[in-house]
Amino acid sequence: MSGTSLDGVDAALVEFSSTTTFTVVDTFFAPYSAKQQGDLLKLFTPGNHEIDAMGQLCRSLGSFSATAVNSLVEKAGLRSEDICAIGSHGQTIRHRPELKQPFTLQIGDPNTIAYNTGITTIADFRRRDIAAGGQGAPLAPAFHQAVFHHEHENRIIINIGGIANITWVPSDKGLACTGFDTGPGNGLLDLWCKKHTGRDFDNQGEWAKSGSVIENLLEELLAFQYFDSPPPKSTGKEQFNEAWLNRYLEPYSASRPEDIQATLLELTIISLISAINTYCDKASNLYVCGGGALNSYLMERLTSASGISALSTQNLGVDPEWVEAIAFAWLARQTKHNLTGNLPSVTGATQPVVLGGIYPGKSGF
Repeated sequence: MSGTSLDGVDAALVEFSSTTTFTVVDTFFAPYSAKQQGDLLKLFTPGNHEIDAMGQLCRSLGSFSATAVNSLVEKAGLRSEDICAIGSHGQTIRHRPELKQPFTLQIGDPNTIAYNTGITTIADFRRRDIAAGGQGAPLAPAFHQAVFHHEHENRIIINIGGIANITWVPSDKGLACTGFDTGPGNGLLDLWCKKHTGRDFDNQGEWAKSGSVIENLLEELLAFQYFDSPPPKSTGKEQFNEAWLNRYLEPYSASRPEDIQATLLELTIISLISAINTYCDKASNLYVCGGGALNSYLMERLTSASGISALSTQNLGVDPEWVEAIAFAWLARQTKHNLTGNLPSVTGATQPVVLGGIYPGKSGF
């Protein structure tokens, strides 16, 4: 998995004994270089020669992902023959579900991954859901429902990566599981922190905690149409990026950078809480995964603003940093077993569908 944080590739080696039961055998993280991050950021907006740039980066990310897989398999003391399949999300460079002809595009050539690892690779999960009339995102809620459902507890699973999203998992299986992207997660926070401190992220949210929320700026940011639009909906860096933020910041050029940081953290919190209050009924607990789960101040604010304990998914037995990577291993297993992987109640698709394309390894299918 490589998400909107653009920090690198998370690779999880997962053994499934059923659709709902699994063991994480081992994990491996391969960080992107500054050049890779810069090259990817250029592809988020139209530019000159972008098809040539995309084609080359697609191949190089395929090789990069294959190296991460091979390193993980070696680290676990296994061989490629021991692995049933790779589930590769790829790196999203454009997500446009709002267009007349909606599309989403992830790069990281699965042919290259399958060839360089020898392992059957399942990839391109999102476009089948779009073909079925859906948003193509988020896809993790189907996994969240399968493994985090509890018969006596209404649960909200919150993933806070570059973008934040929620999954409502009611205890009553007769009720639909729902979920959607709520807006910025860590993406704007990391961007602002890097720009003003040189650090990749605000450790434990301490810098944001040292600032004060600029209420007028927060109100202006929250007035952006995405926050009030009803689900199904999904978004990404195409919408919530530095250019978007700069449109609002000019009148606040004299403000302290830490006050802007505090305001951006509050934007993440309030947009999440608004979504929860509107679309999630009688939640027992909030379980957080993604990098946001490691930000103690963010978790503190989430608990305070919601009135519900915000806990890490570690409390459910799953490391918050690896939930998304495990989800795409699960989605690959679904496809391999000819099982559907999307939830129409989440994406807006007309029906559940089997997701992705299968690229055979050295032993074929």
